[in-house]
Amino acid sequence: MALNAGIKAPSFSSKDQDGKEVKLSDFKGKKVVLYFYPKDMTPGCTAEACSLRDNYHALMKAGYEVLGVSTDNEKSHQKFIAKEKLPFRLLADTDRKLHEAYGTWVKKSMYGREYMGTARVTYVINEDGIIAEVIEKVDTKNHAQQILGGVPATKAKPAKKAAKKPSPKAVKKSAAKKAPAKKNTKKRAK
Repeated sequence: MALNAGIKAPSFSSKDQDGKEVKLSDFKGKKVVLYFYPKDMTPGCTAEACSLRDNYHALMKAGYEVLGVSTDNEKSHQKFIAKEKLPFRLLADTDRKLHEAYGTWVKKSMYGREYMGTARVTYVINEDGIIAEVIEKVDTKNHAQQILGGVPATKAKPAKKAAKKPSPKAVKKSAAKKAPAKKNTKKRAK
């Protein structure tokens, strides 16, 4: 289960795509977007990464450092970064310690089959190391806007207008107008 906002973010030490050690303490005094995603190069994960990539300068300007986390290895992360031209680091949490600490290694279900996997969750950590926001309903295509405040974390779908049902009388009139008039084929008696 994901952690709640308002608590101290668990410290961590993990390797990035280049095998360099990354610690949460490296970002003391900075805001961190720590986003967990299931797998490199899958459609949803690519959309999410590209939203962050396309808005990276706005995120940096707002004072955020971006770190992606999945259970993929360093080589997979290198390919994903190269293919999508990602400007931020991806952490290779192959032993799932970071996932366990943040509650993102969870039981999932697909087609009635249960399995363990990554919950798509983003933690926004403030300058003091406190979790300021937890985004559990990630809109992959607009994720950067969720972080920057442009799109609410739970985007409501607009309500569809209900079609007004015609009255039975109106239906009968409409049908009568559409039906062609029958021709009288009987000859009149003279």
